[in-house]
Amino acid sequence: MKSVRGNTWSPVRRPDTSSMDDTELLALATSLGESLKQRQYRLATAESCTGGWVAKVITDVPGSSHWYERGFVTYTNLAKQQMLGVSASTLEQYGAVSEATVREMAEGALARSEAELAVAISGIAGPGGGSEEKPVGMVCLAWTGPVGVKLETFHFSGDREAVRRQAVQRALSGLQEQLQDG
Repeated sequence: MKSVRGNTWSPVRRPDTSSMDDTELLALATSLGESLKQRQYRLATAESCTGGWVAKVITDVPGSSHWYERGFVTYTNLAKQQMLGVSASTLEQYGAVSEATVREMAEGALARSEAELAVAISGIAGPGGGSEEKPVGMVCLAWTGPVGVKLETFHFSGDREAVRRQAVQRALSGLQEQLQDG
C-alpha cells in the first residue's frame, strides 16, 4: 500500500491488512473499545466507501453502546454536505476522495455528535470509478479528537472487498493510535 501526499506517490510501511479476517477486526474493535472506556471517550464515525462497515464492526462488540456514540454513512456528496457540513467548495475543488473532504467529514461528525473522537473515510473501492489521478484503491482517512487531526491517503490493493476491509482496519488502527498519542 502507498501513501499519497499531494500529487506524489510514496511508499509507506504499514502492516499487510489484506488478510485480516472478521475475527481479527472484532478483536481490534474490542481493544479500541477498552481504550475508549478507560478514557471515558465516545466515538463517532463518518463513512463513505466503507458504507457503515466500521460501525458494524464496532457494534459487533458487546457493550459498545458505552463508547460508540453514532455513525454517519454519507455515500453521496449531498449527504456529506447535509449530514456533516462538508462545504460544496471543498467537494468541487478537491473531490469526495480527498484529505480536505475527510477532514471536514471528521470535524462534522464531532460537531454533530456527543463524541470526543471521530474517524472519516472516503475512497474508490472499485472495480470502476477510478482515474489516473485517483485510482481504484485510493482511500483517504481522517481522525480528529483531543490531540488534533491526522490525515492519511492510501492506495490499497485487491478487489472491492479487500480495499474496503483494509480501509476498515486502518480506520480502527488509526483510532488506537490517536488514543495512544493523547
